[in-house]
Amino acid sequence: MQRVDKWLWFARFFKSRTLAAEMVISGRVRLNGERCTKASQSVRQGDVLTFAAGAQVRVVKVVADGVRRGPVPEARSLYEDLTPPRVAETPSAAGRERGAGRPTKRDRRAIDRLRDSSNEN
Repeated sequence: MQRVDKWLWFARFFKSRTLAAEMVISGRVRLNGERCTKASQSVRQGDVLTFAAGAQVRVVKVVADGVRRGPVPEARSLYEDLTPPRVAETPSAAGRERGAGRPTKRDRRAIDRLRDSSNEN
């Protein structure tokens, strides 16, 4: 058994233990599907943690307790990643239809030329 904030820090999901504790206290970490609000809550082998890390929602299963914050290969041995694979999204600008959304730089220059030519007459 180990504190959830300490385990998240040992597993290298957060840069500092303080940051891990803040995520837990703010209710952004779920332990076995239930919101975890205490940084001192215990984590055991077999527990499933769900939390946001960057722009991705991570789902990990606790495999072992951490002894120290070691190198990345040691940290990866603490958990099994259950995160579903990300679906590749097409960039919105490349898939945008002509005339939809914000004008591009090229469109803006064409609009400026059109306005300038209409003001001269």
